[in-house]
Amino acid sequence: MRDDLERDLGCIDLLECIHGLNERDQAVFQALQGVNEGLTVDDVADRLECERSTAYRSISRLVDAGVVVQRQENYDQGGYYYVYRPRTPAEAAREMQQLLNSWYATVGQLIQEFEDRYGGEADERGDRSLQPGP
Repeated sequence: MRDDLERDLGCIDLLECIHGLNERDQAVFQALQGVNEGLTVDDVADRLECERSTAYRSISRLVDAGVVVQRQENYDQGGYYYVYRPRTPAEAAREMQQLLNSWYATVGQLIQEFEDRYGGEADERGDRSLQPGP
């Protein structure tokens, strides 16, 4: 975590930091930007010159992360296919903020538990030794 805080982060790096998405996932996310009607898995694979299965795995991770939405399109003669588009920046930012707030609360609780467990007794200077608690 310290390394992440000390390096220069860009906007797209949030996908890695918050959602654990890899470079391919980020490339797929960027390929979906500015395409109002959305793209199919085949469209994404063609744009990125990768295998369909590779594009599908990245799209699935993006959908699971909540930064891309899937919409079903129906053929007139029957059958269907899926189209993918990114969520609006406001929607994605709101979800990332909620995840960050939840993480912050969880880490705060863990820090308190650490202090309670290893706080030890204060010496005459007010320093606490790191002795295991009860």
